[in-house]
Amino acid sequence: MNLFSTVRARLRNAHPDHHAIARGMAWVALFVFVGKLSGAAKEMVVAYRYGISAEVDAYLFVLNLVIWPVAVWFSVLTVVLVPLAARIRQDAATELPRFRAELLGLALLLGLALALVMGLGLWGLFKTSWTGLPPATLDMAVGMLPWLVGLVPLGVLVSLFSAWTLAAGHHVNTLLEGVPALTLAMTLLAFPAGGAEPLAWGTLAGFALHLSGLALTLARRREIDAPRFRRRSPQWTGFWHGFGVMLAGQVLMGFTGIIDQFFAAHLDAGTIATLSYANRILALILGLGGTAVGRATLPVFSKAHALGCDQVQRVAMHWVRLLFLLGLVTIIVVWWLAPWAVRMLFERGAFTAQNTQAVTDVLRYGLAQVPFCFAGLVLVSLLTSKGRYLTITIIALSNLIVKVVLQIILIPKFGIVGIMIATSVMYATNILLMLIVLKKARI
Repeated sequence: MNLFSTVRARLRNAHPDHHAIARGMAWVALFVFVGKLSGAAKEMVVAYRYGISAEVDAYLFVLNLVIWPVAVWFSVLTVVLVPLAARIRQDAATELPRFRAELLGLALLLGLALALVMGLGLWGLFKTSWTGLPPATLDMAVGMLPWLVGLVPLGVLVSLFSAWTLAAGHHVNTLLEGVPALTLAMTLLAFPAGGAEPLAWGTLAGFALHLSGLALTLARRREIDAPRFRRRSPQWTGFWHGFGVMLAGQVLMGFTGIIDQFFAAHLDAGTIATLSYANRILALILGLGGTAVGRATLPVFSKAHALGCDQVQRVAMHWVRLLFLLGLVTIIVVWWLAPWAVRMLFERGAFTAQNTQAVTDVLRYGLAQVPFCFAGLVLVSLLTSKGRYLTITIIALSNLIVKVVLQIILIPKFGIVGIMIATSVMYATNILLMLIVLKKARI
């Protein structure tokens, strides 16, 4: 009874930032769990219908290339816009609507331009032999391209609305992230025939519904404004100050997934699909933990920094230690459950027991990245809240070099699991470099 009272008293007397982070992590984790359930349902339907096949390889190859610039845009917006919005609300709240409207205008133009560039660029790439895809798989990829390029303008707007929602301290965007997966699953069930095309237009429909949900949520809170195409807000200076540097860093980090795909494309047929199925389960774990960590800590750290609080690093290091230990526990539990999880999620229809064993092996090697990813996201939020964008970019470049070198060495020896080993070492290097920077700078 005394122990319980002591623990309760310590929790009650903890720094308010700890309470805010814990509360934010709880809500984000809940919403991520709901969203990932939709993702799991989608993966079960895809596995049942296509298994580890050329159709899935073609779909994932195009999807990952098309989504890459959108993912970079969203990452940069999140790390730049959340701290900037905190400062604007603190120092110049009346400027926020104008800046929002002008940023929406920029996003509309950017989405259309990127769609054109990606469409023409990928069409040219598919005319070469650089993809490493078999001819039949390449033909399917070309057929999906017109549909999947439409994800670019939709994704740019989804990213902007999601970042604005997060900057306002809300987390409903995390819940709505499950809409595209659920839409695709329903599409594949509703149209059981038709080759690989339902994968493409089902994904496009899911993004459109996701965008609609975010727009309605923002409109209800009066946090969406008619777009303006002239940049006259004085807040653009602060935005561009961090955007350029973080863009370079996120482009470098975004290359890691693209690199994995090209290395996997030169291995056996079905390798991209195997890697994708394993990464889907890892995404559930990293989503529940990693997404919750990043989206809960960044608004808290940004607000504390804007108010001039000096407890931020102490709070951050507490969560680094706690989440690293949580990641170690996660490795033990998921390693034991991995065969059962893969079998339950995927082993039906075209997905065989042999496929289950292949995905399980890759998944287990990928688990080593979990504690480093969890803890590293806290440090990224800390550096971001203080505007250390150049530091993050330099570390991202170092991570990319480490990953490429290791994959060149490991893949010829270990095959697909070499990709996972290299990824884990990359995340370990990432957190080590950030700790060194923090120690030397004493921020």
